[in-house]
Amino acid sequence: MTWWWGLGLGIAVVASGVITSLVRNFAMRRGMLDIPGPRSSHEQPTPRGGGIGFVGVGCAALLALLVVDPEGRNLWIGLLGGGLVVAGVGFWDDRRTLGSWLRLALYGLGVLWAVFWVGGLPGLSLGVGTLTLGSVGYVLAWLGTFAFLNIYNFMDGIDGIAAGEGLVVSTAAGILLALGGDWPLAVLCWALAAGLIGFLPWNWHPAKIFMGDVGSNFLGFTFCLLAVASENRGSLPALVWVLLLGVFVVDGGTTFLRRIWRREALWVAHNTHAYQRAVQRGYSHAQVTGAVMLINVALGALAALVWRFPVGLLPALVGSWAILIVPYLRYARRG
Repeated sequence: MTWWWGLGLGIAVVASGVITSLVRNFAMRRGMLDIPGPRSSHEQPTPRGGGIGFVGVGCAALLALLVVDPEGRNLWIGLLGGGLVVAGVGFWDDRRTLGSWLRLALYGLGVLWAVFWVGGLPGLSLGVGTLTLGSVGYVLAWLGTFAFLNIYNFMDGIDGIAAGEGLVVSTAAGILLALGGDWPLAVLCWALAAGLIGFLPWNWHPAKIFMGDVGSNFLGFTFCLLAVASENRGSLPALVWVLLLGVFVVDGGTTFLRRIWRREALWVAHNTHAYQRAVQRGYSHAQVTGAVMLINVALGALAALVWRFPVGLLPALVGSWAILIVPYLRYARRG
């Protein structure tokens, strides 16, 4: 990576922080506030939509990659177009609440655009071999991305947790991608990390602004598409991304399945995630977010080990999930 990429990442940190400040002022003037309710984890009306800062940084990085890496044109077009749709709909919903079906339909179209340009998921590396998916991979890539962007949104329920998870995951993934020789994807991950560094001080407890749907949905979408892209490029298996995102995958996914089992309305707000229950039991937002980030660091170290010894991918994934389910059983299951 040349020195000017490093300079660009530094500028990205500052730009994200400045944009977040400007968005906060805009949200305060326009009454774009998240008002606490019975199911909320915050107590004061708080501006939302702050994710625009790091979304802008990510989109700027994609535009730069379109220029400097024309060979990856399809990937950058897919990520940029789909990301703008997802972020745009999210910001629209942050300002004026959209109907659930309209919002989901627009998200689905944005994901469809991206999956088409990325080329689906023709195969899935398992560490001990590759599972051939063929055209079914398009459906799995769409379903996985659509589901996870919503899960990431659900997991953005206390100060700093979604930004903290995104920061550690994007940094770790960038390192592994660089070790695999995929510098374009590595730089994109680090640009996203730089944007989150600029945003996180504004979002740390007590949060001065929330990232909103514009930020959380963009992160979930981008991480999934990066996983598909790095799998297709042979630089980092998609399941390593699942390992890195284990906290959100396990808590978000298990809570989602539990609510289906209980026949609860999935579109109704709730506070039954393990991290929310932990706050309700007396832990501060900063303590829970800090714990999640430390777990993310441990998962990053495990992912590096798996990158070095691919045969351990599936055991590492199953083992980490078995450990991560413990906080869920301790907190969320009692709700």
